[in-house]
Order: sequence, then C-alpha cells, then structure tokens
Amino acid sequence: MEQVFIIIFLITGIITPVFGEVFIENDQQFIGDDKSLHVVGEITNNLKVPLSQINVIITLFDENKNQILVKEVNSLVNTIMPGMKGPFELILPSNEAKDTKSYSLNLDYELSHPKSQVIDITESELSTDNHNNLIITGVVKNNGYITANTVAIIATLYDVEGNVAGVSRIHPEPDYLGVNDNAFFLVTIPDKIQNSQIKEYTLIAESEEYAAVPEFPISTLVLLAITLSAYIGITRFSGKIITNLISATNLKS
Repeated sequence: MEQVFIIIFLITGIITPVFGEVFIENDQQFIGDDKSLHVVGEITNNLKVPLSQINVIITLFDENKNQILVKEVNSLVNTIMPGMKGPFELILPSNEAKDTKSYSLNLDYELSHPKSQVIDITESELSTDNHNNLIITGVVKNNGYITANTVAIIATLYDVEGNVAGVSRIHPEPDYLGVNDNAFFLVTIPDKIQNSQIKEYTLIAESEEYAAVPEFPISTLVLLAITLSAYIGITRFSGKIITNLISATNLKS
C-alpha cells in the first residue's frame, strides 16, 4: 500500500500558483546487478519559470519505519525548463542500505532565469552492443547564436509501467558545440537486470548557456521576482523493487 503526502513550504512569500506545480513522479527503488540500492525518479516542472539548484533529499526507513539514513542528490538536469522533467538517482552500496524497506523524497529548488532552448537532439537510437549492454546513440546540435559549452546528454529510461528504470548523464566529445555544429554521443546502461525492463526513453541536452529544445510547445515564461524553496514529500513503501519507464522520444518494442 502506498502513502502519499505533499507539503509545501514557501521561504520568501506566498504564491498560490506554486502549490503542487513541482513534484516528483515515477519514482521507485530497485537492487541493481551490482547489489547496490538505487532510488530513481524524475522531477516535473509545471510552473511557468525554470528551476535550478535542484536537490532531492532521500530518507530511508527500515520495516518499522525507523529512519536509517538521509542522503541528498542533485537533479541530472541543471535547469528544468517549464513543462519539462529532470531525473535523479541515488546509489547506495548494499552494506548501507541492507535494511531499507521504504523511503521518502523531499525536493528543494530555486527559481531561475530562463535559457534559450536551442540544444536539439536531432536523432537517436536505442540498441544493444556486442556485450549485451543497452546503449543509446545519437546526434546533438547547437541551434543557438554562440558556442555551447559543457554540453551534456541526460537519458531517462522507463519500464512498461511508466516508472523510471534507469538514468544516465554523459558528455559528448568534445563537450562544446559551435554555432550549428553537431556532435555524436553514446549513452551506456550496463545494468543487465534493468536492461530487461526498459522499453522507452527520453533524452535531454543542455549546456552552460542553453537548455534543451522542448518536446512540445510551452507557454510564455514569466519570471517571478522572488526566489523560493519548496519541499515536496512523497513516501513510497518499497513493495516494488523492479524498474521503471515512461514517455519517450523513441521506443523499442
């Protein structure tokens, strides 16, 4: 049985539209083939402003709901634009997480200035290599007017139930793109247990200067004049120790 609660704390002012508009979804925990505990999910931004400085605070509990450990991880996407998502992942060795039966998630973020959305993934393909590792190959392009530095590709993989099954962040080589330049990238997902569950994936590319091209139109950005932190708590009891997966830019049957 799952229990869900949502708590919002506004640090500098009260803005009604903020309530419930940023949340964590499609999260779960599983044991990978490395015997480590993985807690994964994605942050959805339904505000009309970008998010930055995004941290997920994960509290682990034993079967009696006693707190075992608290860990903090960053969103793999540095700037989550309105209408878009950013994945996260906590990896704990078995000796630290052996008694874990449930967890809670708290989300901390700040509002950010918008970025031009011009880093575009023009093609991608999900396949397996000669060692049966899952890989995603593709091409990323800079459609902006200046060089894009520290380009990153973030992959979120989903299982048939729409839960996050794996995540990865890589940098193409070189990790900068001149105006209208392209770069090939390769993302590897070596966990064999998770690979058998994955059916779909999404990709996001970003740089220091730019954000990803949106997958669908988004409304005009309205930057609020204040910075706030919000905490969204979602407790999930770990009856599920499998894998996840959701919307996709490409899919493999």
